[in-house]
Amino acid sequence: MYQPEEIRILIVDDEPSILKFLSLGLKNEGFQVMTAEDGLSGVIAAQEFQPHIVVLDVMMPGMDGYEVCKLLKHTGNVAIIMLTAKDEVEDRVKGLKLGADDYMSKPFSFQELLARIQARIRNQFPHMLEEIHVGPFRIDDRRKEIRYGNRVLSLSATEYELLKYMLANHGIVLSKATILDKVWGYDFGGQENIVEVYVRSLREKLADREHQLIRTIRGAGYRVDLT
Repeated sequence: MYQPEEIRILIVDDEPSILKFLSLGLKNEGFQVMTAEDGLSGVIAAQEFQPHIVVLDVMMPGMDGYEVCKLLKHTGNVAIIMLTAKDEVEDRVKGLKLGADDYMSKPFSFQELLARIQARIRNQFPHMLEEIHVGPFRIDDRRKEIRYGNRVLSLSATEYELLKYMLANHGIVLSKATILDKVWGYDFGGQENIVEVYVRSLREKLADREHQLIRTIRGAGYRVDLT
């Protein structure tokens, strides 16, 4: 697992209820947490706290999340997950162009945010990682290897990234569009049916003939069930 006692997370949001909820939840997961109620306070807190991860609201009075993101990205290696009440493509693209590493729309589940934080740690702070256990799976990101039970799965690079993403978000319904965005990249020009092709391949390699592990949620996408 990651070593949460070494990982510092800064939450910047002007809604006290969100600050309290996220702070309590992340502290319960073992992370070091600091909060700030506006953009300027967030920048000052970041200078003091030196966070690895910043959970950053976009819509704040005064200095908004975009300005904070731009400033923080110029100061060091920090992973930024932006939160917004909007779900417009242009808003997401604007944040990503300023250096944001991920984007979530309110309302969101704590478990999904936690999964995205874990993904950012794996991608940007691999020295803090050991082997990650997710149900019967063991993910070794340093070796780009996934074990299922006692066997190492023979996966292409894309299959590895897809399965890792789906496992990190197990229990959550993932649309094809979301999977394309997170695995292939938001600027990928291909069609959504490529996701079906890769999911089919993963099911074959997992011997998931009855689709009990990777479930198809009709009209919505896919969900990994580990129970």
